[in-house]
Amino acid sequence: MTDEWNWEQIASHKSLTEGPVWDGSGLLYNECAAHTTFRWDPKTGDSTIWRSKTGAANGMTFDRSGGLWACEGDAHRVTKVDVEDPNAEPQVIADAFNGETLNWPNDLAVSSAGRVYFSDPNYSSNANNLPHESVYMAEHSFGGAWSVTRVTFDTTKPNGVLLSRDEKTLYVAESPHADGVKRELRAYPVLDNGTLGPGQQVYSFGESRGIDGMTLTTDGLIVATAGSPDSGPGSMIYVIEPSGLVRSTHRTPAESPTNCTFGGGSLGDLYVTFVTGFVYRVTAAGMTGHLAYPARKY
Repeated sequence: MTDEWNWEQIASHKSLTEGPVWDGSGLLYNECAAHTTFRWDPKTGDSTIWRSKTGAANGMTFDRSGGLWACEGDAHRVTKVDVEDPNAEPQVIADAFNGETLNWPNDLAVSSAGRVYFSDPNYSSNANNLPHESVYMAEHSFGGAWSVTRVTFDTTKPNGVLLSRDEKTLYVAESPHADGVKRELRAYPVLDNGTLGPGQQVYSFGESRGIDGMTLTTDGLIVATAGSPDSGPGSMIYVIEPSGLVRSTHRTPAESPTNCTFGGGSLGDLYVTFVTGFVYRVTAAGMTGHLAYPARKY
């Protein structure tokens, strides 16, 4: 384990924060239970409300053209948010599968072809809306409609999802919170039609809390938030090679990190959200983020 990182707390909220994304000059992130998206401005050091009534938005991501996509857990839907007017009614991409309401969409990734992959677990105390917890692909079809296809059949509680640099692999965090069940990082080959082939275990966290959210470096490394004070080695950032080799681990200053992304002008800073409501920045993390948007500034 390495712990040479310099952690700087940039925001604090009353409840869990999630879904950090860098918009080119600031950080957007969600306080899920407050149904609020905040924007942190590095020039002022302040976080201000950017979007309200978010449907308890969790994971967010930008596509290559700067479109913002969100998983709205309590609204049971995946949406595209208007970045120019964030409080306008968003475009609904997916809210059902086979006529049944989705569970609690959690995290998502958008391919260069416009395919939206999203996880749909249930971490609530309520009954499932669907009889399974899966990853789906939403695909734009002729006439403006979106079709939703189930693409995993072996997940029990999928969480973070992440496309590899070449978009030939979808990484999925299989993170059930039940005793005696292993938490895994899995890799699924992306087929020509966008569906997924059989998944392979990349790394097993055993029975400790597994991965929540992930981001990617320009070297193709997976940077993942994982761990909690309840079991295992504790709360950390894992840097994992596609082969499953753990390149390094970094203990976090707050418990139970939820998600992370790169930001800053050269995409060399790492931003991390936490169950405890904190948001931290690691400047000069020694890695560079590979983001669909914005383009890296050299």
